[in-house]
Amino acid sequence: MRLHDYLDKGASLGADRPCLTTDGTSMSYADVVGLSRDVAAALVARGLEPGGRVAILSANDPVAFTCVFGISRAGGVWCPINPRNEASENQELLDLFGAEVVIYQSGFSSLVAAIREALPGVHTWVCLDAVDDGSLTFDHFVSFGEPAAVPALPDRPGADELAMLVGTGGTTGRPKGVMLTPTNLETMTALTLMGYPFDGPPVYLALAPLTHAAGVLCFPVLSLGGEVVIMRAPDVGRFLELVEAHRVTHTFLPPTLIYMVLGSSALETTDLSSLQCFWYGAAPMSASRLEEALARIGPVMAQLFGQTEAPMMISMMPPADHFLPDGSVAVSRLTSAGRPSPLVTVAILDSSDQPVAPGERGEICARSSLVMAGYWKNPSETASTLANGWLHTGDIGFLDDEGFLHIVDRAKDMIITGGFNVYSTEVEQAVLDHQAVQDCAVIGLPDEKWGERVVVVVQPHAGASVDPAELTAFVKARIGSVKAPKEVHVWDDLPRSKVGKVLKTEIKSSLAT
Repeated sequence: MRLHDYLDKGASLGADRPCLTTDGTSMSYADVVGLSRDVAAALVARGLEPGGRVAILSANDPVAFTCVFGISRAGGVWCPINPRNEASENQELLDLFGAEVVIYQSGFSSLVAAIREALPGVHTWVCLDAVDDGSLTFDHFVSFGEPAAVPALPDRPGADELAMLVGTGGTTGRPKGVMLTPTNLETMTALTLMGYPFDGPPVYLALAPLTHAAGVLCFPVLSLGGEVVIMRAPDVGRFLELVEAHRVTHTFLPPTLIYMVLGSSALETTDLSSLQCFWYGAAPMSASRLEEALARIGPVMAQLFGQTEAPMMISMMPPADHFLPDGSVAVSRLTSAGRPSPLVTVAILDSSDQPVAPGERGEICARSSLVMAGYWKNPSETASTLANGWLHTGDIGFLDDEGFLHIVDRAKDMIITGGFNVYSTEVEQAVLDHQAVQDCAVIGLPDEKWGERVVVVVQPHAGASVDPAELTAFVKARIGSVKAPKEVHVWDDLPRSKVGKVLKTEIKSSLAT
């Protein structure tokens, strides 16, 4: 199935049903299908051919999400662009992808202005919700084409057809493009539907960005004729109101926002009885807070573990797996990432790609039709990550006696903070740009709010001093607030090996005590 097929499947179950609801206004399935056809026609009229890349830069918005299905109908490849990225990173991604069309919200006009001249390959810029110099208005854009002129696509996607190109950082901080095929997303959808409870047409509340995990979770919901309630901006109070008002059955939040829900004074008075499945993931979650959520939100918490290269469903922990047969909470499982998914083979391998002994730690590797086709125009990284037929996740973990997967470390020094990936080397490069810093090390430490927090330890130049607040502002200006350190320590020297390599394990051990 292509992305628009999930929408069309839902429409076949009732064209008049609400499909996308925002701010109390609903677009029916017929509305979304019709607008997506207009978008497809406009793209074809602007010269997009099958395989052409179209980027969307937007906060949560029903029209922006409808464009995803228009891109699919035209045979194009959807390139979600994270508005939280710095302008230079998005410019690099759009250039890497060879994007031809960029559809964006006016709230990101300044970002577009900063990168437009450096992207001559983008021949069409479309502003969704305003008049912006150098760009088409959305109404003008969709007036270009005739839906009847959109060429019919082959009945089945070809072996090399792509559905999405998704940007992800690398260990050097340079972005890569993950190639996701229709089969990858169909496998993810099938796993979602077989692994989690769906009783009746679902109502999915999307607070997390549709360009992130929240977006791909819409596909199984739409295939059942469900309704997606879209929140334009994070607001925990409003989130709880919408769960009750729309009788929401499914939703997804990273742990940081779940902690805010647990801290809301409105939680105890909100009717959450409609919830069937409250997904959490994208960052480590405190076991004690998860146990609290099971008691206060309900026995509906559901974990998922994946990565951009294998979206969402490498392992799964549906609500029932949080409990023992006698109904008590399965405390030992709450620190796990669930069991490997039914259509995914997970192995714990050593550095030679050989299985480790049961219970021992090694790299978490996976084989499945869930796994990406590779990295866009990056054969060396593709070969390394998919070596010997395994997706090498870069996560270190083990399988316990019950078959539950436990993640204990990250081989690539990646920090997951508030649901976003931060690479320590990228932060270190920004810190080292500071004139007072001689050397530094960046690590992640457990954090009740963020899952992990970015921590930097700096060694100043002789005679120099480093002010932690000033250094944080310095880094934030270069790579953004998500990647800026939440904690700065100034040490006279850093622990090193005999060959001079900084020993991050010793730093982490020292700061964790």
